[in-house]
Amino acid sequence: MVNLDLLKKSIPVAPLKIAALPGCERLSETVDKHLAEYRQILAKEKSGLPFAGYIEDSFLIECECPRFGTGEAKGRIKDSVRGTDLFIMCDVLNYSMTYTVCGYENHMSPDDHFQNLKRIISAATGKAHRINVIMPFLYESRQHKRSQRESLDCALALKELSDMGVSNIITFDAHDPRVQNAIPLKGFDNYMPTYQFLQALVSSVPDLLLDNEHLMIISPDEGAMSRAVYFSNVLGVDMGMFYKRRDYSTVVNGKNPIVAHEFLGDSIEGKDVIIIDDMISSGESMLDVAKQVKQRKANRVFICTTFGLFTEGLGKFDEYHRQGWIEKVITTDLTYRPPELLSRSYYEEARMGKYLASIIDILNHDVSVEKVRSTTSKITQLLESHQSAK
Repeated sequence: MVNLDLLKKSIPVAPLKIAALPGCERLSETVDKHLAEYRQILAKEKSGLPFAGYIEDSFLIECECPRFGTGEAKGRIKDSVRGTDLFIMCDVLNYSMTYTVCGYENHMSPDDHFQNLKRIISAATGKAHRINVIMPFLYESRQHKRSQRESLDCALALKELSDMGVSNIITFDAHDPRVQNAIPLKGFDNYMPTYQFLQALVSSVPDLLLDNEHLMIISPDEGAMSRAVYFSNVLGVDMGMFYKRRDYSTVVNGKNPIVAHEFLGDSIEGKDVIIIDDMISSGESMLDVAKQVKQRKANRVFICTTFGLFTEGLGKFDEYHRQGWIEKVITTDLTYRPPELLSRSYYEEARMGKYLASIIDILNHDVSVEKVRSTTSKITQLLESHQSAK
């Protein structure tokens, strides 16, 4: 839970409410449960009577986006949100959701989810005291910059939300956090799941030795360097990096194919390796890095990514696990994961419900988020506990 002393000295901006868009219900229910528990604890610590609506069995409200036969839709909020601090949760990657267009079934794309988000914002605008959007995977974040005649989708989307009255946008491990410059007068908070990765690792791999002699952190490319540097510094272990050499004369599936991975770093022979990145898309790049570190005689390979998309299925991951090239794959539960992934023995989830509930609670009190953003002290305690258990 967040710092009690911090919250005891503050009051909420307005009564808290959470609207979960279609496809984000499971995560929102977990967050809601933790929030209700937090408020019960904090109410006992606070002197005086609690504010109206401060303690609730649930902060969730009902909302929906029904569609006409043509596929067109509208947003509808079934509960009152007047005067509330509204948090709208949206998972733009949940492709399991479907809708019907003239008798044909369509799977929802990120574009469809973003349109639903705007519909619910529109239904709440002018009624809610403040509107906050929780979008764990930032919509169009991979198109965060442009070259020549390209669209600038992420910046345009953020600007659109800002113009609709959204005050704060909360996301996780943004592909490039500098995209927040598109909305300089609005709140934009980007959080990292480093602590949750380590928590999932030490609980699922009890014999993991977190020291420089037995562990090394690997960045699969130059873009993931900042994540790997923080991870290695907080653990006190070495890190290495792979450089992606691409064929820029060819475009396959919208990207330049990787010709080779070049490794920069010390020997990893006999060490466990943690490969860390923001996402697994098709997984080809991540699996190639895993294979190369095994060829360099690494011991076990653990993959930690915030988002597991697996756009080309799990077949290759199954094969690499059977070959012993990967030991564990860890992703967060912030986005949709298919049932077949959850059933894999090599898969572990980093649970983010408590962390997200703490973020919402502290934003509702309108105090500094640094207490929840900085997890170094929590990681240190986790490492000490892990070492003492051996």
